Amino acid sequence: MKIRKAVIPVAGLGTRFLPATKAIPKEMLTIVDRPTIQYIVEEVVASGIDQIIFVTSEGKSAIENHFDYNFHLDAVLREKHKIALGEELNNISNLIDIVSVRQKKPLGLGHAIWTARHVVGDEPFMVLLGDDMVLSQVPCAKQMLELFDEIGESIVAIQRVPANQTHQYGIVEGEENGREKTFRVRRMVEKPAPGTTDSDMAIIGRYILMPDIFDILSTTTPGHGGEIQLTDALLALTKKRSMYAYEFDGKRYDAGDKMGYLKAIVAYGLRHTEIGKDFREHLIEIAADL
Repeated sequence: MKIRKAVIPVAGLGTRFLPATKAIPKEMLTIVDRPTIQYIVEEVVASGIDQIIFVTSEGKSAIENHFDYNFHLDAVLREKHKIALGEELNNISNLIDIVSVRQKKPLGLGHAIWTARHVVGDEPFMVLLGDDMVLSQVPCAKQMLELFDEIGESIVAIQRVPANQTHQYGIVEGEENGREKTFRVRRMVEKPAPGTTDSDMAIIGRYILMPDIFDILSTTTPGHGGEIQLTDALLALTKKRSMYAYEFDGKRYDAGDKMGYLKAIVAYGLRHTEIGKDFREHLIEIAADL
């Protein structure tokens, strides 16, 4: 089956960026000239998916407004003859069909995905986390969709991390299956205690999931941090059918972390068609003065 829908959970409080996120959703913090969530949506669009389902919470209306048409702003830009800018904003509102569902209580990522079950229906779907930005020649989501066309089973995106950082991630233990950078999942554990796994394969915020996951999530008990963990449900899913881990091509930035956010600004700024060259020269000047 073709993957037609992508779920993007955006219900988190963004406490790591307080006080900036007290009144502004963390997904609306900007990388150069656009909010982080727009990069995620553009990756979905570039990968050929038809519909996005935002899982939102109270105070997240700015995200939905960003992808909506603003008649007043459009009229003002036309009056000021800023036609190109107006067209760019209109293109944002026409990027893709967007639906929103509400996560009423902060019960974890697994619960957030479960709330989208009625919109997703009985078909495979993709999940992208708004904090994880991936710079790559071929969009990370598209790489995974191409793999799904071959194997037709759930896929989690992974990256290698140092052993002293594995406790910060969901970790996959798997075995090679003949496909390059692809592993059949044997075991998964959420934020393992140091020394409890030899694997360095960390799950990042890209998943392709079979609809079976919804029934499993409905009976998954709270795990690490008292939340319904997606990793726990994924492990249960591996007992029913095959699951694969894919080491994608590209550079991932954790825009939900202060240092990762700054690294993302630099990386995307250097590639910006308008300011990239001048920004590079500025960084060289700064480095020379250190």
